[in-house]
Amino acid sequence: MLAVTDLKVHYGGIAAVKGINFVVEKGETVAFIGANGAGKTSTLKALARLLTEGTQGSIRLRGEEIVALPPHHLIRRGLVLVPEGRGVFARLSVAENLAMGAYIRNDRQEIANDLQRVYTLLPQLRERQRQLAGTLSGGEQQMLALGRALMARPQLLLLDEPSMGLAPLIVHKVFETIRAVAASGVTILLVEQNARLALQTASRGYVMESGRITLADSSAMLLADPRVRQAYLGE
Repeated sequence: MLAVTDLKVHYGGIAAVKGINFVVEKGETVAFIGANGAGKTSTLKALARLLTEGTQGSIRLRGEEIVALPPHHLIRRGLVLVPEGRGVFARLSVAENLAMGAYIRNDRQEIANDLQRVYTLLPQLRERQRQLAGTLSGGEQQMLALGRALMARPQLLLLDEPSMGLAPLIVHKVFETIRAVAASGVTILLVEQNARLALQTASRGYVMESGRITLADSSAMLLADPRVRQAYLGE
C-alpha cells in the first residue's frame, strides 16, 4: 500500500526527519511511537503533502510515486489525514463538516449511503448533526474528524495523535472506533503518544527517536522489549 524510502524533512536548517524507510501493507494498522519532537507528525504531514519545502525522498502509494502531487490529488487516490488537533470547521454544523469530507466526490447516492454508515458507526454524530462543531466536546470533535475522513472513502487513513487531550473513557471509545474502521478493511497509519494503546491497536510498530526509526517489529515484540517498556510504557 505505502512504501517510503529515505524520507527527509527539514524546517530551515533543522532536520526533523533524517532519512527513514518503512512500509505499510494493505489492510494493516501500523503505529509510530516516540517522544514529542521525534518526527512523527512531520512524517505524516510529509506523506499527506502538507510539507513540501524541505521534503525529500520517495513516497509510493500502491506503486505510484506521489511525492510531487498536491494534497487534493492524494485524497482522490485514497490517502486521507486526520490531523493533530482535529481541525473541524467550528462554525459549520456536524452534518456540514461531514459533507466537506465528501467534497471531491459526485456520487450523490453513495455519499448518502456513506453518511448513514458514519452515523451508524458514530451514533453521537447523528444525535448532534445540526449542532455547530465548535460547541462539541473534544471527544466528539475527534469522532467528527474521523467521520469526515471516512466520507472521503480512504484506503489509507493517517491518524495523528487521536487521543490527545481526551479523558481516558473517551480515549477508549475513540480507539474502539479506530479498530472498527480497521476491521472494515481500511489501512491505518497511526501516530500516537500513548505507546501502549497504539501498540495494542496496531499489528506492527516503528519507534522514532530524533528523526530516525530506531526500532521496528511486531507490536507484541515491541510491547515486550525492555527498551520500549522503560522509555515509553513507564516501566
